[in-house]
Formats: sequence, C-alpha cells, structure tokens
Amino acid sequence: MKFIIAALCAVGAERVVSNELRKLGLKVLDSSFGKVRFLAELKDIYVSLMSLRAADRVLVEAARFPAEDFDQLFDGINSVEWEDFIPKGIGLRVAKVRTNRSKLTAFTSIQAVAHKAAAERLCEKYKTRSLPDQGNSAEIRVYLEKDEASVLLDLSGDPLFKRGYRTEGGAAPLRESTAAAIILLSNWKRKFPLYDPFCGSGTIAIEAALYAWDMAPGIGRKFALSQLNIHSKETEQKVRDELFAKINFDRIIRIYGSDEDSRAVSIARSNVLRAYDIAVGKTPERGIRTDEPAACMPQFKVGLVKDIKAPEKEGFIITNPPYGIRIGDAADAEKNYQDMGILRSHFSGWKMAVITDHPGFESHFGKPSSSVKNITNGSVRSFLYEYEKL
Repeated sequence: MKFIIAALCAVGAERVVSNELRKLGLKVLDSSFGKVRFLAELKDIYVSLMSLRAADRVLVEAARFPAEDFDQLFDGINSVEWEDFIPKGIGLRVAKVRTNRSKLTAFTSIQAVAHKAAAERLCEKYKTRSLPDQGNSAEIRVYLEKDEASVLLDLSGDPLFKRGYRTEGGAAPLRESTAAAIILLSNWKRKFPLYDPFCGSGTIAIEAALYAWDMAPGIGRKFALSQLNIHSKETEQKVRDELFAKINFDRIIRIYGSDEDSRAVSIARSNVLRAYDIAVGKTPERGIRTDEPAACMPQFKVGLVKDIKAPEKEGFIITNPPYGIRIGDAADAEKNYQDMGILRSHFSGWKMAVITDHPGFESHFGKPSSSVKNITNGSVRSFLYEYEKL
C-alpha cells in the first residue's frame, strides 16, 4: 500500500531533504516551505524515519480537501478512516494548526473542530463515549493553504533531531537536523577534513561522523508509528537490521572540533561516544565505551579561534558561532565574527560554511561570501554564508 508522506524540515532545507529521499529511492511529489511530500510503502516509512538527516518530522497525509468553512473542515476530517491508523485505547491531540491565505483563520476553533471531527469518528467505530485523556495519544496536524486543508498524522513521536546521543546540549545548541542540513548544503565529502572552531557540544562534528560512518541517524530510537495500526514490528526490525549492516567504521575520517569552553568540549566528547554506542547497538543504560578506535572518531580540544591552525592544506570549516541571542549579546557576536577573520590566513585555501542570524556577518568577518542561503535554526531565521576559498 502506498501512502502520501510529508517530511517537515527547516525552511531552506527542502532541497536537501528532497535529495535524501531520492537517494533512498523514493518518489518526491512536491515541496513547499519546510515540507517535502513523497510516496512511500510501509517499509519506506521506516527507512525515512531512521535515515533522513535533515528532516524534523515524518507524517502521513491522512486527507486533503477543500475547507472554506467549518462544516467542510468537520466533514473532511470526520470522513477520514482514522480507525485504520489509530487503535482503540489511544487518545487524540491536535498538535499544530497553520493557516495561510484561507478563510478559516481562528487557530483554536480549527483545533477544536478538527479534534471533535476525528474523535467522533473514532468513538463511533470503537463504540465508546470518549477517547482517553491520559496516556499515549496520536497527534494530528491541520494545515490550511488557500482554503485547502491538509490533515497529517504524526509518525515520529519525538522530533527526528532527537537522535539519542545528545543528553546535554550546551548553552546554545544547534539542532541535529539543521547541522546535518548545512553539512549537506556545503557539499562536504568525507575524503576531506572538517573543522568546527566553535564546536560547542559537538553537533556538527558528530553529524558529519554519522554521515561518514553511513549511519542512519535515527537507527537507535523509537517512533510514534509503533503505537499505530499500520505498524509492523517485523518490518521495522528488518529495516533496522539492514541499516545497522551498512555502518562502516573502517574509514579514516578527519573531523575536528574546538571550543574555548572546556565544559562544552567535555560534553562533545561524551556525546560522540554515545553516538558510537548507538552505532554498535548498545543502549544508553549500558554506559559509554572508552576504547573507540581513534581513526573513525571526531577529535575535540579546548582552544581559542586565534590559536587554531589548519591540520591539512585543504578542507571544510563548518561552524555555528555564538549568535548573541542565548550567549552574550550582539556586540559579543560581532566581536566573534571579527576574531574569525584570522581563519582567512590560518585556513587559507579551505572552504567555509557559517550559519548565523546576523545579516552583516561578511562585513565583520572581512570578506564577502561566495553565496548566502536562508535557513531556519529552530525558530531563528538564519543565513548560511558559504566561502569557496578562504
């Protein structure tokens, strides 16, 4: 059976997610701001949940219909065969409503009508007076665009950027999915060294390592799909086993990170060991290994930007310097960008990709970028400045 699936992502990462899906052999239908729609069978859904690096959520599109008024919205949602997806004994929550260029604009009213329509259908089918209001719940989303409703059922549970390796994020963590998106947008290849001079808790370096290991980032976690009627334990395990078999630690990778905060570096080292644990099939409860082969692991150290030097003649700097939002202020951020100017001589000939919310980064850094891309980092509108050569 084919499903229409939506992968949600950062605005600006749609092309990356589309490319990921095509490489997985899946047919992309279309993309819009922060969403890519594709066709998938059940096995493909498990593959996408575990394998997509730049997506934040994967949802099944349960229905799409005209909704110019609340009667149309109610009837459209009530006509969905929710009993095919949601088992008896599971609650229901309308987790998100979005409306754009549509007659229906009242978020709370849309949410209430959507919940009532789906709940009435389920109560009728399961011969019950109400749905559970405690315990596990299925989550649906309603998006209205030009008076057309798209109703989605979440298959992810926790956002996909929660890989499981990061128990401490540091002061201003970058989402794992956003880190993966900027790595893929930068066109970094594992044959080149990668350096993050503001590594923080190590997210960029670790996401690069997962890519270099051919490790599906969601391979060690659970998904909301497991509590739905379309779930297949056998299919899920088969996909997980196939993805584990693809992981390769034999490559020598050169991924480096440094930060002036020694605590952040300590967290980065713990996080990468935890990522390795997941890759070899260990559970977090069994502790962290300490005997990993150095050749396949990112290396982290404490150091100021002005003191670091390129380990090789060419490579990629990919970094997320402090923005001045949660760490310091705008003046501190601009001072950091000025200090980064030393990279032009210390890493001469390297490529660089920098994500920041500052539209004037180039003037403080002292060199115009080769290109600028818009991308969101969580709720923060940001820019990805790319340099073909420092």
